[in-house]
Amino acid sequence: MELTLLGTGAPEGLPRPDCPCAACASALGKDARAATALLVDGTLLLDLTPGAAFAAARAGHSLGGVRQVLLSHPHDGPAVEVPAGLPQPVRVPDGSELALLTGHRVRAVPMDSPGTGYAVTGPDGQRLLYLPPGAAPAGLDENGDSYAMVVADVVGRPDALAKLRAVGAVGPTTDVIAVHLDHDVPPGPELRRQLAAAGARAVPDGTTLDVGVYEDVPDVPRRTLVLGGARSGKSVEAERRLESFPGVLYVATGGSRGGDNEWASRVHAHRERRPGSWRTVETCDLVPLLEDSGPPLLVDCLSLWLTDAMDSVNAWDDAEWAGGGERALRARVEELTSAVRTTRRTVVAVSNEVGSGIVPATASGRRYRDELGRLNAGFAAECEHVLLVVAGQALTLRG
Repeated sequence: MELTLLGTGAPEGLPRPDCPCAACASALGKDARAATALLVDGTLLLDLTPGAAFAAARAGHSLGGVRQVLLSHPHDGPAVEVPAGLPQPVRVPDGSELALLTGHRVRAVPMDSPGTGYAVTGPDGQRLLYLPPGAAPAGLDENGDSYAMVVADVVGRPDALAKLRAVGAVGPTTDVIAVHLDHDVPPGPELRRQLAAAGARAVPDGTTLDVGVYEDVPDVPRRTLVLGGARSGKSVEAERRLESFPGVLYVATGGSRGGDNEWASRVHAHRERRPGSWRTVETCDLVPLLEDSGPPLLVDCLSLWLTDAMDSVNAWDDAEWAGGGERALRARVEELTSAVRTTRRTVVAVSNEVGSGIVPATASGRRYRDELGRLNAGFAAECEHVLLVVAGQALTLRG
């Protein structure tokens, strides 16, 4: 089954008309995107958009062979003119199936917002799932059969991908193509980086893909360390890396700190950002979690884990530090990094980068700064991917 993406942008396209934002200003050339429309084997058109015939011609195809046009979502604004010879577009009722004379079978998948998803099975048996913008499936059968390709709004609804992964509809070899791309993420390297973290990719308008060919499926890093200063956006970046995966275990190392209202408001803000399907555990006992199998771990953060570890060996006292506290702490850090090295779980950890700031005025403060630097370096050495977040912008240090 062959798929040609006539457009890959949001319904208004990218850049948006008359939008002065930085993302729209940089959406030029191959980063400019028309509204999403898909041509399957030259016979099935999913979503009719303005200029579809010209887009097909530029991609080396014709709409003359199209026998069915299906709409996936309500189209705002003036009605789109149907090119001569093209069938009238229709929406298929949820749960209904179409059998086309071309050998394609199409099933309408219900969504959690206005729109319809389409599961297409080609004459060769390959399976494709197309989701409308801003939508996720509303109920899926857990049958363990994964699609060869999923075309969806990965940026706007990463939870849709998590739902599909949870029921096995997206597997390790599923080619996830991001469409309905808007100006939420700057085009180019930043878009590619964020999509790769979700195991997805974007392609330029006019690209033709063979459904079932997996060479370009991104390899999601299994261990990632996200560094950054205070309020740099490091926690948001870490959470974003896992929001398209189901059943994430969020490991909070800071505790609740009863009576500290400012800390409570920070904790509340973090909880409000997390998907409802994530679970939370408050602990600094990370090694057993890393040694167990299970869903992805998000550890926030290593700097608070270090505070707890230094408390446990009374590292703040000079005599205790010299009398064995230093050796005990290094052993704890080595145990943690060894567990990271051998873990089978997907892990994203957050830590503060404090070595570039003001030199602490106390010996204990300098000791903490130095030990955190050593911990970050040791942890990073065991990770495939290391990021430094500055002013909300993630810089790749490794991977």
